Amino acid sequence: MPPLFPALQQGSDLPAVQFGERSLSYGELFAAAEALAARLDGAVRVVVWATSSLETAVGVVATLSAGVPVVPLNPKSGASELGHIVSDSAPSLVLAAPGDELPPALADLPRIDIDVRATAPADRTPVARAEDDPALVVYTSGTTGPPKGAVLSRRAVAATLDALADAWQWTEEDVLVHALPLFHVHGLILGVLGPLRRGGAVRHLGRFGTEAVARELTKGGTMLFGVPTMYHRIAESLETEPELVEGLRRARLLVSGSAALPVHDHERIHAATGCRVIERYGMTETLITTSVRADGRPRAGTVGVPLAGVELRLVDEQDGLVPEDDPEGVGEIQVRGPNLFTSYLNRPEATAEAFAPGGWFRTGDVAVREADGYVRIVGRKATDLIKSGGYKIGAGEIENALLEHPGVREAAVTGEPDADLGERVLAWIVPADPAAPPALAELSDHVAARLSPYKRPRAVRYLDRLPRNDMGKVLKRTLGND
Repeated sequence: MPPLFPALQQGSDLPAVQFGERSLSYGELFAAAEALAARLDGAVRVVVWATSSLETAVGVVATLSAGVPVVPLNPKSGASELGHIVSDSAPSLVLAAPGDELPPALADLPRIDIDVRATAPADRTPVARAEDDPALVVYTSGTTGPPKGAVLSRRAVAATLDALADAWQWTEEDVLVHALPLFHVHGLILGVLGPLRRGGAVRHLGRFGTEAVARELTKGGTMLFGVPTMYHRIAESLETEPELVEGLRRARLLVSGSAALPVHDHERIHAATGCRVIERYGMTETLITTSVRADGRPRAGTVGVPLAGVELRLVDEQDGLVPEDDPEGVGEIQVRGPNLFTSYLNRPEATAEAFAPGGWFRTGDVAVREADGYVRIVGRKATDLIKSGGYKIGAGEIENALLEHPGVREAAVTGEPDADLGERVLAWIVPADPAAPPALAELSDHVAARLSPYKRPRAVRYLDRLPRNDMGKVLKRTLGND
């Protein structure tokens, strides 16, 4: 197949990647990546200690250039999880920045320190690879067991990035700003490989901060990627940081992903800047499947329409199709297309179970599809679909309604057993004022007035904070376990 990053081989002086004060042009990145790629001959798989650094970008590009599958490792992983990933992926070696101290789980692997200023060998011949060849093995979060390694082909990476280029009008003129970690799809594939495939630039902030966002957007950044936690902090800072307001106004595209962005944060950002944040939907196994388009109509609470080449359907609990013209029809999202992962590494049974007949991947997420085709996620099938009194209720819309209450800082919704209803709606609330939390009756009336009475919370628990993972997703399975 054609190279994943055509602009790299042109060896230009145009900026490619920047991390803080350190940067590489396309020519410098190509030279460093090719020098490293030449040292990877014979490797079966390579793990990269994926810190937010130039070294990670060079290591991943070099491994892809060598035609070797790359496994990005989360530097914050615990010993048990890291040991499982290393054992499962059986890498030939580990790539890391010079001076990085690696944990015991990696101690027995041969190590190569990444030199970002290396020079490419003149006689290196690029490795030709097929579309179906594996590019990355990205491990899932492991919320229902040990993490599984999703094998992503070169075709899946290219198809997703090209479909996003179409949806977001993404070109070589764009400069992407973000502070996402580089061990997952959002920060690495979209946030680093995406700009490189387009021939544009990425400016990684290292650590997220509203002042850094404002600085880079006012200095030519055209796109901002973030997760809801980041956009919440942005929304909270707009009244006191005029430079941030100006930076957001200059941006061409603001994109949120990895979890639902609460509607009240959407509205606060729009009110202060006139700009709308758009959302997209995907997961490790599918990469990105839907998005609000740059030339479409942003709508808070939705993740847009399927990307080019992606088929999407909603199915009920018997795998029957939910009618497309039923805006209240709740169903599991199933997708198919060139964006899908190939398999779970070493797990043929889990791979087979993940697909319905016809090659449809079972996402486990539930949604409704509005009349114009926009998809609205209502939660995970396992934790966010509440069956109460004969109704199917999505937790997400109740959470958004609760967040509109002035006494609520954070909110999560789950179901709990109820002898009469089957399940009842349970709200987990972080109050704005811990000394005066809003009462259940007040929250219940608030939700009933905005949605429907049967969706109102019937119980409430108060917390100091909600448990979240690195991407800001609430870990609902741990609620009540502290």
